[in-house]
Amino acid sequence: MTTEDWRAVIDVHLHGSFNVSRAAAPHFRAQQSGSFVFMTSTAGIIGAVGQANYSAAKAGMVGLSRSIALDMARYNVTSNAIAPFAWSRLIANTQPNDEAQKQRFEKFKEMKPSKVAALAVSLSTEAANHITGQIFTSRNNEIFLMSQTRPSRALHTAEGWTPQRIIEIAFPAINQSLVPLERSADVFSWDPI
Repeated sequence: MTTEDWRAVIDVHLHGSFNVSRAAAPHFRAQQSGSFVFMTSTAGIIGAVGQANYSAAKAGMVGLSRSIALDMARYNVTSNAIAPFAWSRLIANTQPNDEAQKQRFEKFKEMKPSKVAALAVSLSTEAANHITGQIFTSRNNEIFLMSQTRPSRALHTAEGWTPQRIIEIAFPAINQSLVPLERSADVFSWDPI
């Protein structure tokens, strides 16, 4: 990937989200209400092969959304992110490898932007004033509240850690808690409903 390819995607997704947020924030603050709804991607929360720039930009949007939620809560402003599944021109340009993938693509065509819009609109209403700093995924007729990074395992030693002690004690202790290296298709392994 070239530096230009990296920058182009970061500029559109992450810098674009910042610029729009920066313009809206003073208005939301003045009116003491408002809702930010960011469109992130499972590439940003799960990862994607061959899309480091896009994944990084979309992960950055999750961090931006969460920070805005924390900063703007005192003004009754919410901020959430949606990682939508929807048929798009980018997916349409992908050629299926086999009949099973071709059938799966046909299911993806049912994932219309209007289904994502229903969630975005709902998050912008007064009924969602208590929902902020969250990540949702919308996939056809399914809505997922995504988990967020939190400690899953803690290890302590009074003597402190050395590289050797980490290798001998910590690594074996955390092996069962490691998050597998998966793609979006692995995490959402069933066809959309």
